[in-house]
Amino acid sequence: MPERLKDLYLKEIVPKLMLKFQYKNKHEVPRLEKIVINRGIGEASQNTKIVDYSLQELTMITGQKPIVTRSKKSIAGFKLRENMPVGISVTLRHDQMYGFLDRFINLALPRIRDFQGINAQSLDKQGNYTIGLEEQLMFPEVDYEKIDKIRGLDISIITSSKTKLEGFLLLKEFGMPFKNKESFEKTLTKEIEK
Repeated sequence: MPERLKDLYLKEIVPKLMLKFQYKNKHEVPRLEKIVINRGIGEASQNTKIVDYSLQELTMITGQKPIVTRSKKSIAGFKLRENMPVGISVTLRHDQMYGFLDRFINLALPRIRDFQGINAQSLDKQGNYTIGLEEQLMFPEVDYEKIDKIRGLDISIITSSKTKLEGFLLLKEFGMPFKNKESFEKTLTKEIEK
């Protein structure tokens, strides 16, 4: 079954961006390349069950099993030895990436208390967007009764865009709920025209 956002991208977003940026070829249009979700679990050095809980949670949220990232060297001040688990990470591509982005935009973000929109300033120069979440409870897959502790996670949306404006417009067309999107778009357009 094709993902809804992938169809939206191919049928509506590509023609809009080709018109806006005067691309000659549809392969020049920026696209999503991958979504990387990671969580730091520094307290795992004292309690190894934290790694298992976090792996289960991210597997439920993303539908894909994460990998455990380990320390490269020992640091006595942090009570850290070489090869201890310090985080978990999962990289989504293709249909899983579009499915996660759809659930994130339409189900998870609106569940944040007092949600006003996300800050467009978090875009980098290449149009990639990173957002840090303070808790995992906004995802409908996570059962409140089964979590041991509220932990945050970082989500990075990597695009093939070359400028901040291209990345912003791509994510805006996907339905990303940016705050003050009109004023931000005008600011970016003025920067490019200089």
